[in-house]
Amino acid sequence: MAVTAGLFALGAYLGRDLTGGLGILAFLAAFGCLIGMHFAVRKSVELTIGLLGAFGLLIGLAVAPTLAHYASTNPQVLWQAGGATALFIAGFGSAGYATKRDLSALARIGSWALIGLIGFGVVLIFVQIPNGALIYSILGLVIYAGLTLFDFQRLRRSSDTESAPLLAASIFLDILNVFLFFVQIFSRPDQA
Repeated sequence: MAVTAGLFALGAYLGRDLTGGLGILAFLAAFGCLIGMHFAVRKSVELTIGLLGAFGLLIGLAVAPTLAHYASTNPQVLWQAGGATALFIAGFGSAGYATKRDLSALARIGSWALIGLIGFGVVLIFVQIPNGALIYSILGLVIYAGLTLFDFQRLRRSSDTESAPLLAASIFLDILNVFLFFVQIFSRPDQA
C-alpha cells in the first residue's frame, strides 16, 4: 500500500505537465491494470503486485493535471483535502477495523449506491442542479465511508496473502476517491 502511494506520488509528479487527454489515457491504462489484477491474482502474486504498482503510477499520471491545476491556482485546497482525507480514513478505517459486526451488507449497499452516484454524475453533466457538485461530493463521501468501513474490516479478517494486493488496491481507491471528493468540496468558489 505504501509503495503504491509512493508510485502514485511519483506519477503525479512526472505527469504534472500532461494534458487532460493524456491523463484520460493513463486513467484507462490504470483501469486495465485493475482488471488485470483480478485475473493475475489466481496465477501469480508477483504479477499482481507488479500490476498494483503500475496502477499506482498510472493513476498518479491520470490525476496529475488536476493536482497541478490546484497546486498552481489554490494549493490550500490540496492541504485541506489531504488533512480531511487523513482524518476521514483514520476515523472510518479504525471503526471498520475494530467492529465485530459483519459489514458485508454495507459493501453491497455501497456498491449499488456507487452505481447510482455515477448515474447522478451523468445527470449533472446535462442538468443544472443548484449545488449539484456539492451534493455529489457529500453523497460520495457517505458511500465511501461505508466502503472504507468494510475494506478495513476485510483487512482485519483477511489472512490470505494472495488477495492482499486486491485489498490494498481497494483501500487505495477508497483514499483516492475520498481525497478527490474533498478537493471538490474545498475548491468551491464560496470557500475562497
